[in-house]
Amino acid sequence: MRAIRIAVFLFTALCGLFVAVVGSAYAQPERGAVYLVEIEGVINPPVANYLLRVLEEAARQDARLVVVQLDTPGGLDRSMREMTQAILASPVPVAVYVAPPGARAASAGLFILVSAHVAAMAPSTNTGAAHPVGLGGEADEVMMSKVVNDAAATIRTLAEQRGRNAQWSEQAVRESVSITENEAQELNVIEIVARDLDDLLRQVDGLTVETASGEVTVDVAGAPLHASPMHFAERFLHVLTDPDIAFILLSVGSIGLIAELYNPGALFPGITGVISLILAFYSLGNLPTNWAGVALIVLAVILFTAELSTDGTGVLGGGAVIAFLLGGLFLFRPFQPASPALPDLSVSPWLVVVSTGTMAGFIFLVLGQVMRTRQTPVMTGYEHYAGQIVVVHESLKPRGRVRFQGQLWFAEGPSGEEIAAGRRVKILGVEDLTLIVEPVEDLPAESTA
Repeated sequence: MRAIRIAVFLFTALCGLFVAVVGSAYAQPERGAVYLVEIEGVINPPVANYLLRVLEEAARQDARLVVVQLDTPGGLDRSMREMTQAILASPVPVAVYVAPPGARAASAGLFILVSAHVAAMAPSTNTGAAHPVGLGGEADEVMMSKVVNDAAATIRTLAEQRGRNAQWSEQAVRESVSITENEAQELNVIEIVARDLDDLLRQVDGLTVETASGEVTVDVAGAPLHASPMHFAERFLHVLTDPDIAFILLSVGSIGLIAELYNPGALFPGITGVISLILAFYSLGNLPTNWAGVALIVLAVILFTAELSTDGTGVLGGGAVIAFLLGGLFLFRPFQPASPALPDLSVSPWLVVVSTGTMAGFIFLVLGQVMRTRQTPVMTGYEHYAGQIVVVHESLKPRGRVRFQGQLWFAEGPSGEEIAAGRRVKILGVEDLTLIVEPVEDLPAESTA
């Protein structure tokens, strides 16, 4: 009982600490603050939901400015459009700042940068490279033309609305050109090159911008800075939509299901496999997935399961390994032009090789176990009783009873001799449900059946 009380106390304390930390981390900011949003990595639904949440909160709190610090290779077209629409509809001025030094706003990042009320970049950053590419080979010209024209029209209208260089913005989509921060400022793609956040706020102060609620003069002098990070759930879901993480989850899920099929009732591999697959399919649903790759991985699981039901020749197992390898390579390579907002997403080749090697090792380990099991002679009936040591429970005169496998059995000696209770005897065989035994020298107690 004391251990249970301690466990309950610790659990309650941890819950209280978690609530306190979360509460302090996401406490309501002062009114009229400057909000800081940090976006790093692929643009996807969790990132879009994060920005929309912060913009809504900033509007409720009469924020003076929302700064979006951006570093992205691009992302999903749907998520990018949600973010640009939210920025266009925001009554609070939004400054998109490509930072820190070395960061980029490529593909979807360019669209988000151009849509901002204030566009800024840090030194040693770049933007552009927004041309769609057919990842699966030679793309259909008509389809490619439609994708390019749609993206070009979208970024042109964003640039025109913000008074920026629409001609270069369209060129970035049609020709995939990229420029540095100084070139972007010279070409009127951005307004500001800022060393850091303080420098950005100093340069933004006093600018007049057109928001959804009309003209607003940015006044950030003396305004408190409120960092608004991702919630735990948003960050967790954002991590899940990494192609490598998706492939790892798919691999773990596949191996878990195979292990459960090989050893039914183990539960842990099956539960782990199902949870991993659910998370994997969430991730795949938010990535440009080639479902032929998923089908190949499913085929690999089916082939290996079928191998367990055969004589273990290894042919189906080899096919499973090949299907798994191809599935990993094809997983994020669509056979049609990708959106210009999307970077070239793929699973790391090294990860595919390591995962395939792990799968192959697991498959052939299990096959080896299956082969050894099938080559081991199976003892049925009373054959496996012979040679086991038991204790006489009731004296054999010449017939009595012995305790064997937790039960009392009739037994007698081979020559009808009397054997006293408590003696250890060895089973020679079974005749009509009667054990035939013979006395043996005293043995340690653990040797008895």
